[in-house]
Amino acid sequence: MAPKTAVVLAAGLGTRMGGKPKGLVKVAGREILYRTMTLLQRQGVERFVIVTNGRYLEAYREFIRRHGFSAEFVLNPEPEKGNGHSLHLAREKVSGRFVLVMSDHVYSETFVEEAVKGRGLIADRRPRWIDVDEATKVQVRGGRVEKIGKGLKDWDAVDTGFFILDDRIFNVTAELEEEDNGDYSLSEVVERAKLPVTFVDGLGWTDVDTPKELKRARKMLVFTSVKGIGDGFISRHINRKISTRISYLLVERVTPNQMTVVTFALGMFSAILTLVSLPLAGILYQLSSILDGVDGELARAQLRTSKLGGYVDSLLDRYVDGAFLALLAYSTLREPLWYFVALLALLGSVMVSYSTERFKAAFCRDAYRAIPALRRLPGKRDERIFLTMLFLLWPSATSVRLLFGLLMVLTNLRVGITAYFIARKVSQPKTI
Repeated sequence: MAPKTAVVLAAGLGTRMGGKPKGLVKVAGREILYRTMTLLQRQGVERFVIVTNGRYLEAYREFIRRHGFSAEFVLNPEPEKGNGHSLHLAREKVSGRFVLVMSDHVYSETFVEEAVKGRGLIADRRPRWIDVDEATKVQVRGGRVEKIGKGLKDWDAVDTGFFILDDRIFNVTAELEEEDNGDYSLSEVVERAKLPVTFVDGLGWTDVDTPKELKRARKMLVFTSVKGIGDGFISRHINRKISTRISYLLVERVTPNQMTVVTFALGMFSAILTLVSLPLAGILYQLSSILDGVDGELARAQLRTSKLGGYVDSLLDRYVDGAFLALLAYSTLREPLWYFVALLALLGSVMVSYSTERFKAAFCRDAYRAIPALRRLPGKRDERIFLTMLFLLWPSATSVRLLFGLLMVLTNLRVGITAYFIARKVSQPKTI
């Protein structure tokens, strides 16, 4: 269970960021500190203690008022001293277990979810989003910190700037206060305390000290915002490789709702183009499929996800698919039999989504998490749209009929297999 209190060290002067408080620098449209506090709140943290300097105190106060967090402030009148001293100043505001974070570190939601389960120093043996040469390294012996510092040659992991501590740490800071006159680093505290180490490897986190690192943080947030579970083969191997790069370019400029409207408009336009040019219609339909991932990536990177947004996006996808297949059938088919095949293909396309969403509504669980076998079933939306584009690049009466026949079989067979897996799952005791 996550601690209820978090201490945020924000007393640095931010000289390499132009003298701005680093915690209030925006990345992907949100202040760094907003991200950290929001993600910690989602894990059960209720109260924050922010240690800052006199220059930035009012800026942080205004930030807290604007966003409505529950926070207390501790003033560090000597910010030039080490950040170990900043931690010591928070001792009167903290009891029991607490989270300790730095104001200039950016974390993904998955990282925070895992980190709060640990204890002591949270370390990463496979850091992906930092310059390891500049990072604080940790040498671990017997599950505890043996040595820590940037210059370590022999090291086991990297310090992530995230800690799960308890108030006994202030016994160590009190000793260092007397020895070093209050000028000591957090690394000195960690090494003397021989903190336990919890490894959280390869997940999204980075620190921001320079404008260059701000760009890296933005990239990290976008590239770790991919939904993953539920993506089809085409999304995993083609669409996401393109959509994440588009999201990186747009994440500071466009909201998820704006992107949803653009994607819907492009999808409907591609449907209308089936009356004019089938190859162009297919290409734009595939492009709309790629862009359909962008609004979700933006929402997760910007911390703007909402159930309503996902609901509306799903509805609009069904309208695009229905309009495209209906107009394609209207513009190419003549025989009643093939109209019937097209109708079954359209119904099957709608039912693929409905079959999993209905499971979620009935059992309050994501079907792809509850039944991993569903992830490997072909016929998801991204795969159907890519298949449609391929058949329309060199269109003929035969290729369109084959397309509708294939979609009819693929979608309805998938729905049937999904229903079988779900029936088998719910018939097992204590599985839902």
